[in-house]
Amino acid sequence: MLQELKTSLQKNLSNLPGWRTRRKIVVIESDDWGAIRMASGSAYRSLQNAGVLPFDSDEERYLSNDALASGDDLEALFDVLDNVKDCNRRSAVFTAVSLVANPDFQKIKESGYQTYFYEPFTETLKKYPNHSNSFSLWQQGIQSGVFIPEFHGREHLNVSSWLRALRAGNEDTLTAFEHGVYGITPRNPINHVSYQAAFDIDDLAEINYLKSVLEEGLTLFQQLHGYSASFFVPTNGPFNNGLEECLDGNGIKYIGASKIQLEPIGGGQFRRRFHYPGQKNHLGQVYTGRNCVFESSSQLKSDWVDSCLKEIEIAFTWRKPAVVSTHRVNYIGWLNPKNRDKGLKELSRLLTTITSKWPDVEFMTSVELGALIMNNK
Repeated sequence: MLQELKTSLQKNLSNLPGWRTRRKIVVIESDDWGAIRMASGSAYRSLQNAGVLPFDSDEERYLSNDALASGDDLEALFDVLDNVKDCNRRSAVFTAVSLVANPDFQKIKESGYQTYFYEPFTETLKKYPNHSNSFSLWQQGIQSGVFIPEFHGREHLNVSSWLRALRAGNEDTLTAFEHGVYGITPRNPINHVSYQAAFDIDDLAEINYLKSVLEEGLTLFQQLHGYSASFFVPTNGPFNNGLEECLDGNGIKYIGASKIQLEPIGGGQFRRRFHYPGQKNHLGQVYTGRNCVFESSSQLKSDWVDSCLKEIEIAFTWRKPAVVSTHRVNYIGWLNPKNRDKGLKELSRLLTTITSKWPDVEFMTSVELGALIMNNK
């Protein structure tokens, strides 16, 4: 009971700073769309047999369930979103915080791990067995307004750290590579940088390379989707603020960041940056943040719907938009259909309860919320 009171107090206090509104706004930000994670069920079993085990229970849920979304995954998700309407008769909508590319494993291997090559995620989809219509469904989701991609990075991969490990012959990294997988935590890492944290750095000299990653990624985003991204969330969180100017020059107006951002400055050192909704940097970019969590595939809570509803209620109490963090892994059934079935059932229950409990609720995308904040409406 004491821990519950402490947690509730923390959540209330964290909603105090920043932009306010009397409107009941719900934004759902879902990360990782477009990125590979586990290549197949057989790849997962092979990695387990080789001793490349998940680092913890959270990594295990990703490695056993998460993958590129199949056509079945997307159709089932869109059905759930389209069946729930807000006070304006608008469907629930995912801001799909997405990646545009994945490693080209074959070309990288042919270079002796000396050169990095990537391919658009639309090309990666062609290599997967139940994904031939996935991108056309992305486009349908955009047109129907239930699935709106924004920018998470070029790929969900720290290229510099991963290539160094491959060149150094890191056993777990090489084993995963042979199965078309990078998103592991090796037993003997070469440094502190997670392969998943694309914008973490081990040396400040890596900043220039990351600028090219952002520029190429945002250009490819526009080519694939037919519009420019305006909203950015760095993968896994670490991000050096010296990259904000590059984002600004390439169309990013809104940045999603943790309330306490760990800004990498090299050598495993970080600078703490405090953020709040509506905060503007020196370039005029608006910071937004998340204040609710919904991760139905995680075992950390027994009832994610109840916990998320409580967080939404706290947000509304303090006249804040409810910005829900939820990852793709909760809705993927290509590897494990039961995972998708559970995730979508819980998502449906969450959304229908929201509209019942707050009849005046409005569903929005991250960009629409950012525009409201920027215009101080």
